[in-house]
Amino acid sequence: MTKRILTGMCCGSLLILTAMPAIAVDATSVCHGSAEHGRLERGWQLPRSGDNFSAYSGIGAMLGRNYVHSQVYAVVLAAYASLASQQPTIQFVYGETGKREGGEFSPHKTHQNGLSVDFMVPVRDEKGRSVPLPTGVSNQFGYKIEFSKAGKYEDLSIDFDAMAEHLLAIKQAAAERGVGIRRVIFDNDLQALLFRSARGKGLAQQLPFSKKKPWVRHDEHYHIDFELPCAK
Repeated sequence: MTKRILTGMCCGSLLILTAMPAIAVDATSVCHGSAEHGRLERGWQLPRSGDNFSAYSGIGAMLGRNYVHSQVYAVVLAAYASLASQQPTIQFVYGETGKREGGEFSPHKTHQNGLSVDFMVPVRDEKGRSVPLPTGVSNQFGYKIEFSKAGKYEDLSIDFDAMAEHLLAIKQAAAERGVGIRRVIFDNDLQALLFRSARGKGLAQQLPFSKKKPWVRHDEHYHIDFELPCAK
């Protein structure tokens, strides 16, 4: 049996967001260490889908690869809810996050303490329609997709305006809940296109984008490391 319950961790308030198995209010997550060397207590599993979003893989969800800290859970779903009310036709896909207990999460170098989330880039097809990024076994659940420096892949184009809107919604949801954003990792060449988009202007000054070249390209997804006080 499920009921609609989610905790928005700021000031202990409750926030109704999405259907999930009932979780006791005292089941707040505890992160340990860092995203690179850490673990998680009482991780919360993100829903496989919502009005305007879906997980990158049902198999990945079944294997428990979409757990996050409870406060990150609140931020992610609040951002999607905000976007659903403003732009209900835009479709989003989130990627891998981490294990329920955190710890090593191959092949990722981070994602160990419940504060890391991959978001697949929002895309439009050749007719300009917002569609979910195709993810499946053949393309390593989306992670094998390679976008050109112009943001193109086959008949799909990255919707930089939708991506900017999503990042702004995450920024607002995080700020409202006292959650920091440590960094945003996205392909350096594609960052320039994001910042030139109508909604992306000024985004570089509002969020901590990594300037370093990532060890993997991060063109089909953008990685966010959130920031919260963690136990050692």
